[in-house]
Amino acid sequence: MADVVKAKLNYFVPPADGSKPFNTVNVDPKTGEREKNYTLEKYDVEVENVRGKEDIHNLDNAGFQFLKAPAKHTSFSSDAEIEAEYYPESIELLKRATGASRVVLFDHTIRRRRPGIIDDSPGTRQPAGGVHVDQTTASSIARVHRHLPPSDADSLLKRRFQIINLWRPINHPALDHPLAVCDYNSVNTKTDLVPTTLKYPDRDGETFGVRFNPNHKWKYLRGMTTDEVVLIKCFDSLQDGSVAVLTPHTAFEDPSTPSDAPLRESIELRALVFYN
Repeated sequence: MADVVKAKLNYFVPPADGSKPFNTVNVDPKTGEREKNYTLEKYDVEVENVRGKEDIHNLDNAGFQFLKAPAKHTSFSSDAEIEAEYYPESIELLKRATGASRVVLFDHTIRRRRPGIIDDSPGTRQPAGGVHVDQTTASSIARVHRHLPPSDADSLLKRRFQIINLWRPINHPALDHPLAVCDYNSVNTKTDLVPTTLKYPDRDGETFGVRFNPNHKWKYLRGMTTDEVVLIKCFDSLQDGSVAVLTPHTAFEDPSTPSDAPLRESIELRALVFYN
């Protein structure tokens, strides 16, 4: 299998009128599209398969890390069971991988690719097909305040903290529409990242849309199994140039996927990660 595949990734194109970009979490039930004032444009890129070279990249030097990490919880059919069983073991996994003193999981998303399905409710959510970063600095700080009591938040924000996603295939290997991650060292944070308002029914969040940059270096782990995870750094408060701060990522159509590969199913957890 070739080390590199050629693929098309959907990059962010800001609004032509110069207004701040936004999208909504609510989906139009007729089209399956979220309301937004920006567009996406496909660009040809190369995505390197790092199978056999997984140890080269880690959260600090690239912004992502692939790990062998079999899960005890394997059904992923009930949110209550996921929170009771999968959350605790994932917290321990994140602590071991990062050396963090405290990990708070604040939500999870299960994605099951089903062509033609436009319902974006939790049970039928599709892979995210645009290059993005889940959080900005402002929304990361807001997450700490949102998910922790004021007595904790103020002191925790004085020390290093991160937001890390833990992504795992479920039920079968993720050959179909795998996840690509971009090496932070190839990202120009001043020109590539565009703060984008994410409108919830009761509040506004903020993500980064990512403009095309031919210098981006894309990686994936072909055929990730259910015993493998990728940690995706969405934010790091340590921003002195010594470590990767974030990782653009997206699902993509891998031209090397076998025609009979089962449709991708995955779970991602989102974690606040704190250090003493």
